[in-house]
Amino acid sequence: MLMKNIINILCLTIVSSLFAQNETTPKHDTLVLSFSEYLGYVKKFHPIAKQANLTIQLGQANLMKARGGFDPKVEVDHSRKIFKATEYYDQLNATFKIPTWYGIELKGHFEQNDGEYLNPESFVPEDGLYSAGISASLGQGLFINKRMADLKKAKFFKEQTLADREILINQILYDAAVAYFNWLQAYTEVKTFERFLENARIRVEGVQRSVEAGDKAAIDITEASITVKNRALGLEQSKVSLMKAALELSTFLWLNDAIPVEIQDHVIPDINIESTIDNDLEISGLALNDFILENHPKLRSLNMKYEGLEVDKRLKANKLLPIIDVQYNFLTEDPDIARTLNTNTYKGGFNIAFPLFLRKERGDLNLAKLKLKDLEFDINNERITIQNKVLAVYRELTSFETQNQLIDDIVNDYTTMLNAEERKFSFGESSIFLINSREKNLIDAQLKAITLQNKFLKTKAKLFNTLSRDLQNL
Repeated sequence: MLMKNIINILCLTIVSSLFAQNETTPKHDTLVLSFSEYLGYVKKFHPIAKQANLTIQLGQANLMKARGGFDPKVEVDHSRKIFKATEYYDQLNATFKIPTWYGIELKGHFEQNDGEYLNPESFVPEDGLYSAGISASLGQGLFINKRMADLKKAKFFKEQTLADREILINQILYDAAVAYFNWLQAYTEVKTFERFLENARIRVEGVQRSVEAGDKAAIDITEASITVKNRALGLEQSKVSLMKAALELSTFLWLNDAIPVEIQDHVIPDINIESTIDNDLEISGLALNDFILENHPKLRSLNMKYEGLEVDKRLKANKLLPIIDVQYNFLTEDPDIARTLNTNTYKGGFNIAFPLFLRKERGDLNLAKLKLKDLEFDINNERITIQNKVLAVYRELTSFETQNQLIDDIVNDYTTMLNAEERKFSFGESSIFLINSREKNLIDAQLKAITLQNKFLKTKAKLFNTLSRDLQNL
């Protein structure tokens, strides 16, 4: 129980630090969760982000495994048989092998045999026989073999995992950004309905006083009250949208050790996000002409995959060569004396094999070539797709700049019309119906402006996603 209480206290402390007080925080105890701070927690603690880091470890483990093919190896083989007090044989073979790059293997060997029924070829000096030599593949495996191919492919795979990690991190940050923008939109809509609901209530009070003074008809109170109810209905609907958006946002917020965090009602988004979003997404100053297509992680990943298949094709082509394995070993019973090593005392041999039709080998090579061709089509298609997506997003952002200016002008004009209508109403030259009509147009325009801002911010995130950048400053 004590440990559980300590953990709860720590969690509360961490959650409190997550939503640090902003300088522009309103006085009624609200906390601003900035966009950059939010993305920082997503990148650091989200399970998918952590899972993306596993791809790098996978590449490193695969590379270590491939390098193990070149590790020196010690082999000891001991066999002994005794039956009815007779030692049939006692054989000891110890070998030390050092694999090298080009199908060449260096090895040292010690052999000591004894017994009544040894095969004559196994007779060695009493103190044993030493040998040192080399084995090599002069056909298959000289310039490339499975050991060499595995290491080369592992290096390419490691680079591929780095690019794949960037893609995974980018996607989770993009999805998180979209959730934040939806939360901001819902919050702004709630504040808009709250403001107009307050205006409608003030207007009802003014109409009531005018009716009591005999300046207005009683039906005006009913009409003003309907407006209050409509504004209250819109507010409740927007609150439901805000609640859903906050829950969606919470799915991206985690603390260390996989502790989920739920956004509380007093935590609000940064309403001034437009001034900082380019720096937060690290797309500030990125012109279309500066975009280098070949640096895109998706293309880097595909190119590394292509290089790996190219190595595999070379290995398959090498299988068309005959197997020519040779070995040569100096023999000596006293390895401490150099002159005992001479060419007249040796053990050597060779092995040659060659399939007559090579149907399996030629089939494997054709399959490797087809895989390369298939991937080449994918790379060409991906290159055009990325290029067109980036171009489309840049053009979309240019259009949004014009749209934002137009909607701002429309909102200002509707505000002017509403203010003018309210002045006329105060002079008895207008009606509640006209004021409500002007105000409805203004509300629709402001909601449209909020929606347009949401689309604009999402397009910024889409540019970040299309460029597939990995935020470095979080």
